[in-house]
Amino acid sequence: MSKSGEVSWKSENLGKRRWTFVVFLGILILHGLAIFVFTRGFLLTRTELSQYSHCSDIQQSPCFSPPQDDQMVNHSKGCWTKPAVDRIVIIVLDALRYDFVAPSTFFDEKKPWMDRLQVLHKLASQPGSFAKIFKAIADPPTTSLQRLKGLTTGGLPTFIDVGNSFGAPAIIEDNLIYQMAKNGKRVVMMGDDTWVQLFPQHFNISHPFPSFNVKDLDTVDDGCVEHLFPYLYQEDWDVLIAHFLGVDHAGHIFGVDSTEMIEKLEQYNGILEKVVDVLESQSGPGGLHENTLLLVMGDHGQTINGDHGGGAPEEVETSLFAMSLQKNPSSLPSETDSSSCRLDMEKRKICTSSIEQLDFAATVSALLGIPYPFGSIGRVNPELYALAAGTWNLDIFTPEGGINLSESERWMQNYVNVLCMNTWQVKRYIDVYSASSVIGFSDKDMSHVSNLYAQAHDNWLHTKEAVLNCKSESCSTLLPQLKKQVEAYSNFLSSITALARSKWTEFNLKMMGTGLCILVLSLFVHIFIIKKLDKLCSCYLPRGGNFVVSFEAIFAYAAVLIRSFSFLSNSFILEEGKTASFLLATAGMLQLRHAIVKKKMFLEGLLFVLVVPLLRFGIELGQSKQAVNSLFLKSFASWTVSVDNGTNLWIYVADILPFLALVILAYILYYKSIRHSSCRGIFKLVAVGTIFASSLIALAWALDGNLFSPSTVIVDIKAYWIPRIIYVVGLLQLFLLAISQLFGKEKTSGWEEGTIIKATAMLSAWSSTIIILSGKQGPLVALAAVIQGWCVIRLMTLERAKNDYYNSSTSYSSPVAKWSLLAVCLFFCTGHWCAFDGLRYASAFVGFDEFNLIRQAALLTIDTFGFSHILPVMGLPLIVACRRHPEVQAEKRKPLFFLQLCQVYLMYGLTMAISMTLTIICVTIQRRHLMVWGLFAPKFVFDAVGLLLTDLFICLASLYYFA
Repeated sequence: MSKSGEVSWKSENLGKRRWTFVVFLGILILHGLAIFVFTRGFLLTRTELSQYSHCSDIQQSPCFSPPQDDQMVNHSKGCWTKPAVDRIVIIVLDALRYDFVAPSTFFDEKKPWMDRLQVLHKLASQPGSFAKIFKAIADPPTTSLQRLKGLTTGGLPTFIDVGNSFGAPAIIEDNLIYQMAKNGKRVVMMGDDTWVQLFPQHFNISHPFPSFNVKDLDTVDDGCVEHLFPYLYQEDWDVLIAHFLGVDHAGHIFGVDSTEMIEKLEQYNGILEKVVDVLESQSGPGGLHENTLLLVMGDHGQTINGDHGGGAPEEVETSLFAMSLQKNPSSLPSETDSSSCRLDMEKRKICTSSIEQLDFAATVSALLGIPYPFGSIGRVNPELYALAAGTWNLDIFTPEGGINLSESERWMQNYVNVLCMNTWQVKRYIDVYSASSVIGFSDKDMSHVSNLYAQAHDNWLHTKEAVLNCKSESCSTLLPQLKKQVEAYSNFLSSITALARSKWTEFNLKMMGTGLCILVLSLFVHIFIIKKLDKLCSCYLPRGGNFVVSFEAIFAYAAVLIRSFSFLSNSFILEEGKTASFLLATAGMLQLRHAIVKKKMFLEGLLFVLVVPLLRFGIELGQSKQAVNSLFLKSFASWTVSVDNGTNLWIYVADILPFLALVILAYILYYKSIRHSSCRGIFKLVAVGTIFASSLIALAWALDGNLFSPSTVIVDIKAYWIPRIIYVVGLLQLFLLAISQLFGKEKTSGWEEGTIIKATAMLSAWSSTIIILSGKQGPLVALAAVIQGWCVIRLMTLERAKNDYYNSSTSYSSPVAKWSLLAVCLFFCTGHWCAFDGLRYASAFVGFDEFNLIRQAALLTIDTFGFSHILPVMGLPLIVACRRHPEVQAEKRKPLFFLQLCQVYLMYGLTMAISMTLTIICVTIQRRHLMVWGLFAPKFVFDAVGLLLTDLFICLASLYYFA
């Protein structure tokens, strides 16, 4: 066989879909392996130890044991500490921001959602107050699963658990709920079913309700109310947990600044007022709630848009309201009181303090007298403990012939012993963790920890002796000694917390390095195949003049590298969308200049440049944390739905533009597909289906207006039937295209024209579902994408010089680079960003109320990656199909076309892989950075999912286009 014949044979076979599919599938597997190996080294959870705390462990501690009437420990006697309360009512208001609870006078500007929980202000402002408001600081990630796990274990959350938020696994390590159940505390739970998933065998009675239908504001709350009040009159429980979800769901759907949020807060105010009335009515001597503690708390906060998951102040700052029914709280020494006091709107004095959520498990354990969870590293908070712990006499602190001690001395004696147990337990855990974990803490860190503990322990020996030997003439020195002891223990515990926060996660550098090397190998595989294809393409392309690399191609390479290397900076990651739009605008300006010089394609160049600022405007609105205040956004359901009735012009414009964009898109499809003489059969049927689906979308938006009465039938049609019909139409369209590919052969005039028709049909099949999930912004973004894609394709002809020879890869580098930059801009201008609070969870429930993991995950994925990954990949063949080669002989066009199409897909995948490589390098370098879990790790997860999704759709595209 001759050399030219061998090349022809290879190119013909490479053009067949089975070979291209194998190539792309191999790259997908290579990328998947790289990400899997790197993830195993980077996103390791901290080692969860199997040890549990036991009552008998107190014999190993240097602290005082609580007095016991006998050797048996029952629910009324202490285990590690003497119980301070008999019962606890915990009301969790999901996503409770701090400014929902604290008076508006604590903030610079009063917002509509402030001062709605007036009952808490009233209770916290009473003279001799036995109630207090705390600002509770959570640790990111601020998803409900991590927060509940952190609250009950007393440990720091681990990032990898974010993926479990849609299916919480049972907690296997020691935790507060386990200790309650083990030590005779009868626990009743109602509300969010995440509790039952985390603690499946620990509740005496539970009333769980599904938690993931964010459109439902009332079902979980109504269920809590139904069961809460009857239990407040019953005696068969010690701890009652009621988890309300209305505020969280209202935030996700409507945002904080919405009527629905205010209504929900006012509803909670009424519920809490009734709860307090019931508790107080039975709080007298011998009453059911004589020694009950009420805790009203949030698990995390939320942004102004109602999102959470990251580490922004609005997300990590939540509230905790504590009220003791004893009404005789201990007075705190001034050194341990961090209260900040101001007057509220009613001129009442209210004091607030701060508490770390990390301290919750240890503090509640101390109040109940049960062992602290083995893995807890929190400190018993002095202010919350003083609020609930009365001024009882402890036998262990009262020497024979004892004397009357002051209230401060008596409280300090008790608190010092509680901190002694707290410190001993944390030191024990750190020692076991470091010894049993793969890496643990360094010798230097452990030496520092040991020194701090030794100092505190030595000081404790003197304090203990002073307490036991206290006489009237020497007790004047006891209080300073107790304060010194509290300071020593606090220093140790704060050092442990700081150490854990800075070095908690264990990184397997070998696995991380292996994953990075595999990904770098995939880059060379891309480049190698692209260069091989260049040689094959050169057999079909005529050569003329010298080989050159155009300036546009050089800029394309530079743009890809600039964007990728920008990920090494956290600031550029935050502004990734703006960086991509800047690079896209720069490319557009170069094209416009080229068009002016060549005196052609000026309209396309100008249009390309003019659309970029509109994309940038969408990026600014979508990523702004204060975007909910924008009048423009208030008319777009995908960002928020509350509307200012005083801005009629903006409302009319916002209502008309999506309809207008939808009509333009439908007309373009009609003109290019239905009226096209070569578009027949299934492809024309698919186009008709998309126009029909567009009509349904328009109908749904029309029903959402004021023209129709909000009857049940209208609501059902708009909210359920229309989205479901569109989903069915989309699935049928994809099914028909698959059938056509497998069994039918649609006749077209050429391979290029056939690919254009197939690409148009595939894009239209996906577009209706993506648009309805995106809300009213969908048609605008889709129209901008169509215009920019058309400009990219048209402007390709400007880059061809008459007497110069270009590599195939060189000639396509500029349009592919612009195509990838456009995809990045589409991701950010649709309101997404690389953080878990950038996911629009409401889109997963468009057309449905009930939760189904697979269905909701699919809808959320389509909404998140539809415009930025699915449509760009499936539309990429248009770049090759619309670039004709009249100088190539007719019989050579078919193999050349498929070689170049394969090459374009490889180049596009290469740009994605380069970005992923730099992201991995970034998170490797920044693995000890303060923002690793709040910024770098989410960026890694989004890029990893995006790369795998791109590879997957490239594989599917190879089956569809390479026939």
